[in-house]
Amino acid sequence: MNIEDKIFNRFSPELNKLEKYGFKKKNNNFIIEKKFKDNLFKAVIQVNKNGHIKGKVIDLENNEEFLPIRIENNQGAFVGEVKAEYEIILKDIRDNCFSKSYFIYPQSNRITNLIIKKYRNKPEFLWDKFQGTGIFRNPDTQKWYLAVLDVDRGKLQKNKKGKIEVANLKLAPEKIENLLTQKHFYPAYHMNKKYRISIILDDSVSDDKIMELIEESHSYTVHK
Repeated sequence: MNIEDKIFNRFSPELNKLEKYGFKKKNNNFIIEKKFKDNLFKAVIQVNKNGHIKGKVIDLENNEEFLPIRIENNQGAFVGEVKAEYEIILKDIRDNCFSKSYFIYPQSNRITNLIIKKYRNKPEFLWDKFQGTGIFRNPDTQKWYLAVLDVDRGKLQKNKKGKIEVANLKLAPEKIENLLTQKHFYPAYHMNKKYRISIILDDSVSDDKIMELIEESHSYTVHK
């Protein structure tokens, strides 16, 4: 996990606060530049429309990215000072422009907010061993209709890596068979593949489509 991911883990941007802070909007991205360390370095922070954060530190003497701060367990005192000041900048942006989130990725949190609005259900985090796994269940029956899990992308997409969040939900077997013929739908990770399906929450499937499927999954949890 890189520096930015560690600091912004489970935080989501409040876009209206970015421009007030000093970010400039460019091609649906919000960008800010800040000089530090006696103007020897410049931090360039970018937040895209989906809430993803990228950052880099530029050494202004040669106008190149200062990569030593990215090397773990191999940093001298000066590199450590540069990294520490960069982290202060990131934390200040986080504290002024971001809010704490239930999940890591923007779509996961948008779906969560839509569920809270529609069903009045907040996610429950039941397992210490799997702290990133949140379930949504019908309080009337205690049956869950959605689980959001953080997993390695390679579990669903071969030859790919990196942490992602997936939605696991229950659907009719024939519906699952049909969806699996389409892009962006996968056999359920770590669950019964006949009755459940996985969707990567990376905006490859629209919020509206996911909420439509969640509604069907929720229907299986109501009293008959």
